Amino acid sequence: MDSRGKRLSRLLSAPEILICPGVYDGYSARMAANFGYKSAVISGAGVSESHLGWADKGIMGYRENVEVCRMLASLSDDLLLQADADTGYGNAVNVNFTVKGFENAGVAAVMIEDQVWPKRCGHLAGKSVIPAEEMVQKIKSAVDAKRDPDFVIKARTDAAGPLGINAAIDRLNAYAEAGATLLFADALLSEKDIIDVASNVSKPLAVNMGLGLLTRGTTPLIHPKRLQEIGVSMVSYPRLMSTGAVKGMSNAMEAFDQMLESEQTTERPDLLMSFKEHNQLVGIDLLDELESRYTEPSDHV
Repeated sequence: MDSRGKRLSRLLSAPEILICPGVYDGYSARMAANFGYKSAVISGAGVSESHLGWADKGIMGYRENVEVCRMLASLSDDLLLQADADTGYGNAVNVNFTVKGFENAGVAAVMIEDQVWPKRCGHLAGKSVIPAEEMVQKIKSAVDAKRDPDFVIKARTDAAGPLGINAAIDRLNAYAEAGATLLFADALLSEKDIIDVASNVSKPLAVNMGLGLLTRGTTPLIHPKRLQEIGVSMVSYPRLMSTGAVKGMSNAMEAFDQMLESEQTTERPDLLMSFKEHNQLVGIDLLDELESRYTEPSDHV
């Protein structure tokens, strides 16, 4: 079988846009696979928020991130995962080891961004970026580190906000020349911005869409068919499932509090996945099959 990187590269070069939900834990990765998606982005924000309980402002470190990615990659060979390695956790030397760690974890791609550390979610105010040449060295180090020649290095720039669209385009082309295979300009504010970037970069372009991120000053929602028309190769929805899950938990807890106050026990199947559906989501059928295959019949009554 081709490597995960090669399979992802093939999807990125296809004429159809690659649509990727954001995953962050076992539930979300299982859900993406069950709905038939071929690739998903591991949301660094989602991992920080769900596993550490802290917002995406540089609290999570390399170890926490790579171990979650390793766990998620072990769930499926078919779902091609793209990791978010923030700024690479240091300078170009650190990036070399960071990329090795994420590739060894079993993902198909890793993203490195050009924010200063501590970084922050791309749609938060107050971002700043490192010098372009420093990021170029990080990308060169990332390319040198990968064992699989098809492992995807995704270079992200956050320069559009603080420095403008032209600076973002120049940076992405410099990162492409350094060896990045997928480019990403975060927090573009209009369809025109996306068109300008897509029309002026030399490698496939990825964008994020904000389902679950509906605040002022973020990238507008554009249908994937339109994004494909304007030259975007990949679109991700990093907060779709995480914000959906949190809203679902909030609704369930509110209903539970109402039940306690009313002193009447009521079922709410509209709010909760059934026990059977839940077990099927988390692999009970395979576990039952393995148990049947390897467990000797018991003589005990």
